[in-house]
Amino acid sequence: MFMSEETGEAGLIRETIEQLDSARELDNLRKLEAALFVSGKFMNLKELVSLTDLNPILLRKLLGDLESKYRGSGIGIVQKDELWKMDVASDFVYMVNRLATGSSEFTKAEQETLAIIAYKQPMKQSVLIKIRGNKAYDHINRFVEMGLIVKKKIGHTYDLSLSDSFYDYFNVEHVQHANHSKNEKHFLDVERDTKILEAK
Repeated sequence: MFMSEETGEAGLIRETIEQLDSARELDNLRKLEAALFVSGKFMNLKELVSLTDLNPILLRKLLGDLESKYRGSGIGIVQKDELWKMDVASDFVYMVNRLATGSSEFTKAEQETLAIIAYKQPMKQSVLIKIRGNKAYDHINRFVEMGLIVKKKIGHTYDLSLSDSFYDYFNVEHVQHANHSKNEKHFLDVERDTKILEAK
């Protein structure tokens, strides 16, 4: 009788410890989820540790748990090498692009510069500067720092083209220029303007 009371008490303590561990794990999962949601960009383990105060081993487990949690939903955890971010599911990117009128990450001017590079690539930096003006030098430097474009020295100027990271960053597929959709009419106008400038 005395042993069963001890066993019952030990079982109660064990159950309480399991509940505390479960609550702590849920809290850690929510903390990581919030960090990924707020950042809106790819982050490495060091950045995630800094934000959440969780150890890297636990973070890796929780990242796997979050991937499973969001699998098949409208949002998910995107992993690229040793970087993670929360993003809209790839089949809903079109909707986000339609809804988005701007981004706090890029100014409207930066978006326009990047759109021209995306359409014209590879393009000469000198042509881009003629189209966008001197402010584009700052845009180019930022895009190179972020790894979104590749800048190669060609004679007195540079050739600019999109990097593989660009496609990963914006969660889009490589598109061949031969298949322009109606939504790319704006880019066709840019093409016309670029040819005019190149002729000068």
